[in-house]
Amino acid sequence: MLIVQKYGGTSVANAERIKAVAGRVSKAVKQGNKVVVVVSAMAGETDKLINLAHQISSNPSEREMDLLLSSGERVTSALTAMAIEELGHRALALTGRQMGIFTDAVHTKAKIERITGERAEKALDEGYVVVVAGFQGITETEDVTTLGRGGSDLSAVAIAHALNADLCEIYTDVDGVYTADPRIVPDAKKLDKISYEEMLELASLGSKVLQTRSVEFAMKYSVPVVVRSSFNDNPGTLVTKEDEDMEKVVVSGIAHDVNQAKITVMGVPDKPGIAARLFKGIADANIVVDMIVQNISSDGKATDISFTVPKTDSKKALKLTEDIARELDAKGVDMREDIAKISIVGVGMRTHSGVAAQMFDTLAKHGINIMAISTSEIKVSCLIDAKYTELAVRVLHDAFELEKAA
Repeated sequence: MLIVQKYGGTSVANAERIKAVAGRVSKAVKQGNKVVVVVSAMAGETDKLINLAHQISSNPSEREMDLLLSSGERVTSALTAMAIEELGHRALALTGRQMGIFTDAVHTKAKIERITGERAEKALDEGYVVVVAGFQGITETEDVTTLGRGGSDLSAVAIAHALNADLCEIYTDVDGVYTADPRIVPDAKKLDKISYEEMLELASLGSKVLQTRSVEFAMKYSVPVVVRSSFNDNPGTLVTKEDEDMEKVVVSGIAHDVNQAKITVMGVPDKPGIAARLFKGIADANIVVDMIVQNISSDGKATDISFTVPKTDSKKALKLTEDIARELDAKGVDMREDIAKISIVGVGMRTHSGVAAQMFDTLAKHGINIMAISTSEIKVSCLIDAKYTELAVRVLHDAFELEKAA
């Protein structure tokens, strides 16, 4: 088998953890597998580099930031290759560029366009373990790019597809995908398997187990992914195609996200094209808008538009919104960062009624006010005051009896 194994920052946090990773890779090789290892930067290294950059410049160039931040994964890949060689295997560390990962030119949030992978394939055929620096690629004009936070997950899934791997294992500091965050809900259950769609919703809704774009990629190309812990040998959670058993479970998991900010544009003239002008300006800045709520005044002449963006983009989004609001002759702009998004997810929602009503009723019984609601075929999300986050997760977990999940 050809296996791609990805190790996150906590899994390669120091020399001892890197040696432990090498031991796990060695075991897979001894079982007769070809192995590609994708590594993140050591825990805390990326933040350290970001802080260094801001000590030098208040507004560092995104191109230079990419070059700087890519160094974290390069350090880990070289050290991991050394550790594997110490165990008697041949290993070859490759940067994103050497792996042939070509991206678009959107610095700090690049999208993978193609992977050549020729050098890796040759090395694997020659008996090497290939260790790839995750989170990075290169443009056609040879500028280094990074794939955004959690981008090593995407690197691993994309490499697995490019090399026709039999399996992509994502090693992290949790045993798999749980019905809720076990730190908030002690009796949360680990799922044996979950559909791509459910995992995509959970990832996009705040679950930090897998990066959203990596799940999108896995779903698009049917890459089988297993989420496992690098700290033990427990079986993980398989992320795969939906089957009939999955539809029997109404709600599979609860996600929460406190890294959101709500921006409200007040007193916007209610006429065609206003929302398009507002959201086009934000989209052009590569800022992802999530929930949108519009309230029209009783006289029908003005409207308030509220929307959420990631906290990391909130200051940039606020300034853009204020500039656009002046153009639109709006009355003002307000931003709140003390909010949280709580979501229930499950493919079984397609065939079961009353799920949203049960969610709303549960929150109401515990005095939790809902500021905004968004839904899809398999999820319901509510925006609430951040101080009620943990309470909301726990009461919803109880209400949908997720402690009984298999």
